[in-house]
Amino acid sequence: MSMTFADLSLAPSLLSALAEEGYTSPTPIQARSIPLLLEGRDLLGMAQTGTGKTAAFALPLLHRLATTPRPAPAGGARVLVLAPTRELVSQIADGFERFGRHLRPSVTTIFGGVSQFHQINALKAGVDIIVATPGRLLDLINQGLCDLSQLEALVLDEADQMLDMGFAKPIERIVAALPNDRHTLLFSATMPKSITALAERLLRDPAKVEITPPSTTVDRIEQSVMFVDATDKKAALLALLQTPGMGQAVVFTLQKNIANEVCAFITEAGITAEALHGNKSQGQRERALDAFRSGAAQVLVATDIAARGIDVDTVTHVFNHDLPSLPESYVHRIGRTGRAGRNGFAITLCDAEQRAWLRDVEREIGRPLTVQADHPWHSEAARNSTMRPPVLGGGPVKQVKPQKKRERKVWTEEEKNAARAAARAAAETA
Repeated sequence: MSMTFADLSLAPSLLSALAEEGYTSPTPIQARSIPLLLEGRDLLGMAQTGTGKTAAFALPLLHRLATTPRPAPAGGARVLVLAPTRELVSQIADGFERFGRHLRPSVTTIFGGVSQFHQINALKAGVDIIVATPGRLLDLINQGLCDLSQLEALVLDEADQMLDMGFAKPIERIVAALPNDRHTLLFSATMPKSITALAERLLRDPAKVEITPPSTTVDRIEQSVMFVDATDKKAALLALLQTPGMGQAVVFTLQKNIANEVCAFITEAGITAEALHGNKSQGQRERALDAFRSGAAQVLVATDIAARGIDVDTVTHVFNHDLPSLPESYVHRIGRTGRAGRNGFAITLCDAEQRAWLRDVEREIGRPLTVQADHPWHSEAARNSTMRPPVLGGGPVKQVKPQKKRERKVWTEEEKNAARAAARAAAETA
């Protein structure tokens, strides 16, 4: 007999919310983590996105709020969740609100790219739960606008991505502002040495839960590669998107300008699409995600900003217009499909320049991708290429010749007066 959420001894209000969401049985990460967290154990969890990880930590933390009610500390919070991107922050906050709908906890999101005015106002009275990116949160702490000295629980979600994005020092500084007597949870999709070292510093006698080995891909996702010339990528992608019965798809590009170009190209062909990348304002990013989640947009064209922060169960396909430069990012990208028990498809378009990156991906996942060669754009040159990957940022670094030191001109008073007179004359005739 399979386990149900009722078997996990969660608060009745949480069980009601889960039933209303249509959830009856916990996923493996939830079934193994929730009992340990209800006991108050620190936890080191290893699981990919799409495994139900948010509920694995949100439910026991909401249970804590339900069973130990107390006012949130002024200027701070009882629970803090750190995540790498704005999209993931919003997604996690939404999970807390949905699962806690009968508890009605106060939840606030903190991230950059928007005014801090509303974030500061929310903090003044104190909130139950803060979900934040490290940079903006540390900024508020440094301004004396956020006091986390009474925090009860800390969650680091997608810790490996946060370290990859350069958040190691901000995380350390945030942790220094927290009480030592706290409940700490660390979740990561991969377990490099940097994450192991971070866990050793932050966790006390942690329980360890590992659901999938590092960087393995979901079995339900059918993965393949099409070798094409770089100039044929957009045409090949459009043909794939126009396949009868195509559902919602996420298209990944390597650079922001390429995301814009691809989005414009397929939109002109009559496919509803939105672009998502770091140059978009927060409002634009939220509108793009809302359109995609609601089904108003069939395709989301994104950089790796969306590789872990998009949780849309109806995504049937992931297309890699460009391969990622880091092979582990491939695993996170394709995890946008094959969710909620559904099958998914991941198709990669590989040109000659990115052939070496494909080899890295295949080493990472432990097997070659299935080659689709029966299409008009097949390129044997790309398939057999031994080229090195391109240098990110538009090509090789140019060697700049050192400039001779220019001598500073010393102006005489006569020259200064002449220059002032000329400036006044120009202003009068402008």
